[in-house]
Amino acid sequence: MAALREPGARYAPPRISALGLRAIVLMAVSIGLMVVDHRQHELGAIRAAMSAAVWPLQRLVHSPVAAWESLSSALASHRGLLAQIEALRSSARENDLKLLRLDSIAQENARLRKLLNAAPADAERVQAAIVLRVDLDPLRHRVLIDRGTTDGVVRGQPIIDAGGVVGQTTNAGPMASEVILLSDPTHAMPVQIERNGLRTIAIGTGDASRLALPYLPRNADVQVDDRLVSSGLGGVFPAGLPVGRIAEVRRDPSQPLAIVSATPAAALDRDREVLLLWYRPRVALPVNEPATPASHEARPKAKERSP
Repeated sequence: MAALREPGARYAPPRISALGLRAIVLMAVSIGLMVVDHRQHELGAIRAAMSAAVWPLQRLVHSPVAAWESLSSALASHRGLLAQIEALRSSARENDLKLLRLDSIAQENARLRKLLNAAPADAERVQAAIVLRVDLDPLRHRVLIDRGTTDGVVRGQPIIDAGGVVGQTTNAGPMASEVILLSDPTHAMPVQIERNGLRTIAIGTGDASRLALPYLPRNADVQVDDRLVSSGLGGVFPAGLPVGRIAEVRRDPSQPLAIVSATPAAALDRDREVLLLWYRPRVALPVNEPATPASHEARPKAKERSP
């Protein structure tokens, strides 16, 4: 608080301080400069020089703000790029899965086209089926397909693939059927050599890559790479269906029969789709019993007449 003026003291007016005086002078000069610049426009050079002189200071003051804005922009761009990269990776994974599915569908379509092209021209009806289950017993070569009696499947139905004969149905259920393969040890099929028409029986060996032809005589006209086809006998398989090719022929002079084996034409251990064939009704042999080959009886030699 200001001290009280003593009684009888002379009144002294307040003085303007030096700082206040400078402020007033600067204000007056500023006002004068603004008026002159507004009317005569002669202070542009001075203003430009002052702006150039103050520019480094402005940059220095603004640099923290600019640095923060630049850092924020970089972080935002980095996060955006990371999000875009993750989205592209996810899209690439989805596209890879789609390509795999399309490739699988293309392969399946190619297999089905080959399968349908392998259908005999004299078949009354054909239908594709998918293998659902494979019997894991090494001595029981059976598969389950997704066609049954509701599709017209009957016992003894011939089954083929794009290569040749696969087997025949043994049991037909409403929605699925069991198929015995050519390689099953209990399966026997009448065949003939396409080159010369020689007929014999092909029996399964328990090996999906080998069939046995045990009833050919040692002097039979059979050669490696001869083509085997179905003979049409037995009433199950029509004539002319591919069965396999002769892979081995051994003739032991001490044995009356040749040891002959063949490679199946069908991919018995790899099939995913098979083709069912319908022909006119015919008598079928029991599928669980090997066909009995015709006996080869040796003709008695004629006795030589004594001179």
